[in-house]
Amino acid sequence: MSYEGKVLKELLPMLENNIKFDLNKDLEMVRNLKAPSIEKSDKVLTTTCTIKGPGSELLLKVYEPKIRQNEKLPAVFWIHGGGYVMGHPDGDDALCECFTEKIKCIVVSIDYRLAPEHKYPAAIEDCYAGLKWTVSKAEELKIDTSRIAIAGASAGGGLTAALALMVRDRGEIKVAFQAPLYPMLDDRNVTPSSHEINEKNLPKAWNREANEIAWKMYLGSNISGETSYYAAPARAKDLTGLPPAYIFIGQLDPFRDETLEYVTRLVQAGIPVEFHLYPGCFHGFDSIFNNTEISRQARSEYINAISKALNK
Repeated sequence: MSYEGKVLKELLPMLENNIKFDLNKDLEMVRNLKAPSIEKSDKVLTTTCTIKGPGSELLLKVYEPKIRQNEKLPAVFWIHGGGYVMGHPDGDDALCECFTEKIKCIVVSIDYRLAPEHKYPAAIEDCYAGLKWTVSKAEELKIDTSRIAIAGASAGGGLTAALALMVRDRGEIKVAFQAPLYPMLDDRNVTPSSHEINEKNLPKAWNREANEIAWKMYLGSNISGETSYYAAPARAKDLTGLPPAYIFIGQLDPFRDETLEYVTRLVQAGIPVEFHLYPGCFHGFDSIFNNTEISRQARSEYINAISKALNK
């Protein structure tokens, strides 16, 4: 059976509409692609601000219910995806509005610096700075600091896992929950799935070739050296002391096996984890712009998991 034959039939139109690209040649083109438009929610207030980051000013987008009482709300610190080399908070507006409405929370979404212009550790240090700012503004934003989750997808999932490790190690702030969704965790690309999902088998999905290029752009000259686990969380030897987690992955995702291994190691370290593996699903199948049954199911399950963790 061909790999397209393994993809769920309802996802085939999404796969066929994807653009095949070479990050070495087409990075600017891919960065400039416009996301489909989705009607904005009239129940969510969105504001933007800039803060002083470790290397530059950083844009943050804050989403909150338009009508809210005086009570403090939980918060989700959201990190967009894009292989560490592309993406912008604007592309996740609809998803962040969905979080705000369904979880009844504040969402802070960060525009971290991208590679190859800004290599590791720019992105993770920006995320840490954005999370610290969120905690520092808790009174102003009426955030309950005992109910803060960090979450992101793909590279944002890798940054979420790295941020959880950094928060644990630095001991300055606390987070209650982490949701690294189909996370980009391992720069080594040695797992069976990292070989299996390649340009020949799935040319229009995130695959081995795109992943190798993105890691080289992110790590630069460090690609052949000793990579920090703040860059590639799969390299962390100690996963104790991390917050509870929700993680999911598609079976046709090159990150499948590194994610399975990370989930197993979290469990062995005593971390509560809820995990879902979706057969027939490729990288990014849960897109907010995709209205298939499986996409809606995946979104509903991780939103419900975050809500349950923050609204105990």
